[in-house]
Amino acid sequence: MKRFLSVIALVALTLVAANALAAGQPAKAAAKTMVLKGEVVDLGCYLGHAARGADHKSCATRCIANGMPFGLLTADGKLYLLTMSHDNPDPYNKCKDLAAETVMVSGPVMQRNGLMAVEVSDVKSVQ
Repeated sequence: MKRFLSVIALVALTLVAANALAAGQPAKAAAKTMVLKGEVVDLGCYLGHAARGADHKSCATRCIANGMPFGLLTADGKLYLLTMSHDNPDPYNKCKDLAAETVMVSGPVMQRNGLMAVEVSDVKSVQ
């Protein structure tokens, strides 16, 4: 009987501790879907030495094809990491072919610890 009561007490304490930890965590905010316009840049060259634009297209294309992370640089200087939707990777993969081009990207925008990202749900080239 003592063993049974000890197990019940241990389970109760575990539940209380889990609820206390969960209460201390900030609620996860829903990502807001947005449409953003900007240039697709490879993050290595852009962050390393501000390389972007038509003169950098061939290098950016190679870097992205070789696995370099890439992002969207907006006209007001905001930089968003582009991430892939697990439900539909096609728009994200299409962005890989649009290095140094101006595009419209739509999808949920997220931010954590100062890093902004957009999960690409659609992309269109802007001429």
